Amino acid sequence: MAKPSEKLAESLEVLHALQERGVVAIRSGDLSRTHRERLCRNGFLQEVIKGWYIPARPDETAGESTAWYASFWRFCAAYLQHRFGKDWCLSPEQSLSLHAENWTVPRQLLVRSSKAQNNMTALPHDTSLLDARASLPEEKDIVEKDALRLFSLPAALIACSPGYFRQNPTDMRAALSMVRDASEVLDRLLEGGHSTIAGRLAGAFRNIGRDRIADDIVQTMRTAGYDVRENDPFETQIPVILPAREQSPYVNRLRLMWQEMRGSIIERFPAAPGLPKDTKAYLKRVEDVYVMDAYHSLSIEGYRVNPELIERVRSGNWNPDGDDNDREQRDALAARGYWQAYQAVRESIDKVLRGDNPGLVADDDHRLWYREMFAPGVTAGLLRPADLAGYRNGPVFIRRSMHVPPSREAVRDAMPAFFDLLHEETEPSVRIVLGHFIFVYIHPYMDGNGRTGRFLMNVMLASGGYPWTVVPLERRDEYMAALEEASVGQNIMPFADFLAGLVNAGLEGKPAPALPSSK
Repeated sequence: MAKPSEKLAESLEVLHALQERGVVAIRSGDLSRTHRERLCRNGFLQEVIKGWYIPARPDETAGESTAWYASFWRFCAAYLQHRFGKDWCLSPEQSLSLHAENWTVPRQLLVRSSKAQNNMTALPHDTSLLDARASLPEEKDIVEKDALRLFSLPAALIACSPGYFRQNPTDMRAALSMVRDASEVLDRLLEGGHSTIAGRLAGAFRNIGRDRIADDIVQTMRTAGYDVRENDPFETQIPVILPAREQSPYVNRLRLMWQEMRGSIIERFPAAPGLPKDTKAYLKRVEDVYVMDAYHSLSIEGYRVNPELIERVRSGNWNPDGDDNDREQRDALAARGYWQAYQAVRESIDKVLRGDNPGLVADDDHRLWYREMFAPGVTAGLLRPADLAGYRNGPVFIRRSMHVPPSREAVRDAMPAFFDLLHEETEPSVRIVLGHFIFVYIHPYMDGNGRTGRFLMNVMLASGGYPWTVVPLERRDEYMAALEEASVGQNIMPFADFLAGLVNAGLEGKPAPALPSSK
């Protein structure tokens, strides 16, 4: 008779075979009842709606949202294809957000189909799918993106509601910036006689600095006999000029976010003290705060460390190949990696204090911080040397976050643009807040993004003469909620207020975050 572990192994092999075929939305018929129930009971399978499941991790706590958010788009694509075949597409508004590379999980996904029943399907974690009976665009105006059927970019710009320009200005401007020539939209405007929409799009293109496209739309429509009145559907102007030849919508999203957020940050942050005259004293304070910083930063990431372990690995009195259990070994390796990365960051701060551009320093040195952070794991044989190669080569998901970081291809475009923005920024407060936020928003590495983001923040703090600042473990939930609001809601103010409060406390000499008492 097979042991329970052997039976579970059999079920896992069946699940693995489905995943190898790229199946994310698993139907009841894909697995036998025995395998299905066993996998659900052991936490490897999670029910989404009746008869539909997604793979899950057994170590996730009850009510954890990560598996669902990571599976959302692929699940919806498979579920909709099963229900409607090819007779469906996402709304023009949602299509535009995806064209602009905004893969944030929406609270409600609006789908069009001629077979729809105008029903809402409740999905996990307060998300839902609303299928609306509505006509679809012509087949030439439907494109597929990661198995999702979307309005093509020109068709979506014409069909979207006027209010979407005001509600989602970053997505709309990023989508508009992908249009290279007026001809991409003019044929549809002329065929449909869309004079009002033509005026709105002309105003929108002029808003982002594409005057030639705006003029071509207005003049061509008028030549064809249409009365076109240009109007700007956005509520604000933008000071940034989006390069006409930029191919990546993600790069334009970053530029737009940076400009839209920087004013709120400057308003909220304390004035920069300026570069310190006594560089050695500043670096000594950086060294003195190491144990406290390592404890809080590693604990935020889920490592179980204490001041004694941190001191041991700093002094080299540790044994990664010893008899400790896997968890203790993992924690010790993380602590040693943090120490090595901290020394590299300290060298970067020294360059900034000598007057080097902080954006260029971070661009040059952040890869070194990352390599030092994970080098002990390679030495111990837990990581492959290839893991130190650089930016990730696959998708990554942030625990409990509705924000979906960019694809690996987009990362290669986004990171140089991010460091250009950091290099060009003149306000230390903006470098501090957006340096941290945009780095974790892109999430360029498979692991260590939070720690690296906080290192980057402290290098930028040094560029303004602010003290090294520790994000306290006891405020982790507030910290993560502020990052989520910035990522999903495009509202940087809670995160700016959070960091400004910590920095103010340091400037005023208030007590630093506590360390656990020694046993």
